[in-house]
Amino acid sequence: MINKYRLLILLSVLLILCGVAAAQAGKVPPFRMVQSDGKVFRAENLPFGRPILIIYFSPDCDDCHRFISELLKQIKDFRDVSIAMITYLPVENVSEFVVKNKLKSYSNIYVGTEGNSLFVKNYYKIDQFPFAALYNKNGDLIKEYLSREISVNDLSERLKMIL
Repeated sequence: MINKYRLLILLSVLLILCGVAAAQAGKVPPFRMVQSDGKVFRAENLPFGRPILIIYFSPDCDDCHRFISELLKQIKDFRDVSIAMITYLPVENVSEFVVKNKLKSYSNIYVGTEGNSLFVKNYYKIDQFPFAALYNKNGDLIKEYLSREISVNDLSERLKMIL
C-alpha cells in the first residue's frame, strides 16, 4: 500500500515538472554567464518590457565577427533591445571579443561565457555559429536563426513589427 502512494507521489511530481517544462517552451532560457569583468549575469537581469536577442557565438568565428559588425552598423535599430551574447569559451576570449568590437560602448549588450555547462548551447541544440533567437517584450520566442540564415535586416524588420 505504501509503495502505491510513493508511486502516485512520484508520478504527480513528474507530471508537475513536465507541465513546468512545457510552460517554459518558447520562453527565454534561464541562462547564467560570466562577463568579461568576472561578474555573473543571469537571464533575470535582463531589463523587463523590452525585446530580447540572444546570440550564441564563438569569439574565434569569422562569421560571428561579420554578423556583429553588421549588427553594430545598424545598432540604432536595436537600441530598445536587450542583447545577450553567450559563448562557451573562456572569459579571456570574451574579453578580447568585447574589446575588439568595442561592445562596452553599448549599455544594452551583455556578453559572457556559460563555460562548460553548455546549458544554452544544449537548450537550442546549437551546432554552428553564430546562432540567434529573438523574443518579444514578454519573453515569447519570435524566431530562431541558424548560422547561415541570420540577417541583420530581417532581425531589424521583425523588431519593427514587435516594438
